[in-house]
Parts: sequence; structure tokens; C-alpha cells
Amino acid sequence: MLFSSIVYGPIHSRRLGVSLGINLMPTEQKICTFDCVYCECGFNTPVLHPVLPAREQVKRELEAALQQMTTPPDVLTFSGNGEPTLHPDFAGIIDDTCALRDRYCPEAQVCVLSNSTQLARQDVHTALLKADQRILKLDSAFDDTMRRIDCPVNKDLTVQRIVELLQTFHGNFTLQTCFLKGTHDGQIIDNTTEEEVQAWYDVVEQLRPRKIMMYVIDRQTPVPTLEKIARSRMEEIAAPLIQKGYDVEISA
Repeated sequence: MLFSSIVYGPIHSRRLGVSLGINLMPTEQKICTFDCVYCECGFNTPVLHPVLPAREQVKRELEAALQQMTTPPDVLTFSGNGEPTLHPDFAGIIDDTCALRDRYCPEAQVCVLSNSTQLARQDVHTALLKADQRILKLDSAFDDTMRRIDCPVNKDLTVQRIVELLQTFHGNFTLQTCFLKGTHDGQIIDNTTEEEVQAWYDVVEQLRPRKIMMYVIDRQTPVPTLEKIARSRMEEIAAPLIQKGYDVEISA
């Protein structure tokens, strides 16, 4: 399912409420530094010279959408057909979005869903700090599992590198993890085992995020052999973190 416009919605998000989406990738293809087996947008469809929306075009369409809304959204959410922080004008677009939010819907929050791969870029890091919510992904504490689930374009990417980048926010972010199991290309995928969960707990303790979002697959995925995790199992995984005082939200 690809998003066919720059600004879409509003939609009711399981995790965020009434969300007006902002897609900084092309409307006819997915471009991402990950190629997650569970992504509702399908697999990457790379081309040599993808056409991304210009900063002014994003600003113009977002303002038009906000002017037409009779009820303000809860959030303005950067998501869409791939990794939003890949856009070369991401920082400027965040500035424009915050200004439009202040003008048309000052109670709304600016939210960015990111896979954490571009956090080493200073412009991205600075821009993310201007957002109200930085929802940053880590799907496993093990390299092999992360690569089976997220299929990073950079084959040398490690969990340790992602953790190092996440640590630069000093806990001022939401950690997002999708729990799933199944098979893909003859390999077993399961980040709900005791070994996986204990290692993930250790990473959570290193990062100490202000919030944790745990969720399961909810829509059709490009890999049909994946299974949705039962809510009871999700609650089992969340319980020790809740007992330690973490703010944990389960979408299952």
C-alpha cells in the first residue's frame, strides 16, 4: 500500500490519534534504507533518479490541507513511502511544518517515524530535536535478527551502531519495536523468544527512552508467512519494563 500524495489523511492511528500524514518520498514507489519484511508499503522499488517533492511543494500542500480541516489533527506525522529523513531538505521541511502547526493547529504535535539509520547526520539530528515526538525504531538486539527483519540496504549496519546513535538523544525519544515471527527465504524470524527479549531489555536499559511503543503487524505484509503476535505475549514482554517504571504502550 503506497501513499498516493504528499499529504494524506487524516487517519486514525493506533498509536498517535488523529494523524495528518506527510510523505516525503515519491508517491509511486518506496525508497528506504531498510526493506522490512513487514512494511505495509511493500519492498523497495529503487530507481536511479527518484523525484522527491520539493520543500515548497510540501509546505504548500500541508498548508492547504490544514486550511481545509474543520477539526485540527492530534499530530502531523512524517511517515509515508519510506524513510522521511532521507529527504535532502528534511531539516527545512521540519521548520516549515512547525511554523504551520503553530499557525493553524498549535495544540497538535509534530511527529517523525524513523528507522534510525540517518541519525549520524547533524542536520537530521538537529531537526528531530525540533519535533515533539521522535519515534525511532529498533526491532532486535541481535544483528542477525535485525538483518532478517529490517533487511538494511547497508549490509554492514550493526545493532551496536544504531544503539550508539540512539544514545545521542539521551533518552529523549520513543523507542519503537515491532514484534513478529514467521519465515522468510528459508530462515526463521522470531524476536519474541526469551533470548531475544532479554537482549532487548538490556538495550532498553542502555537507552532508557522516555516511552516504548511495542506493536505487531496489523496489515498485509510483503512476506505472507509472518504471524501476528498475541496480545497476551506482548503483555508478558512489557510487564517487567512497566514494573521498572517505563512508559510502555502496546498496540496489538
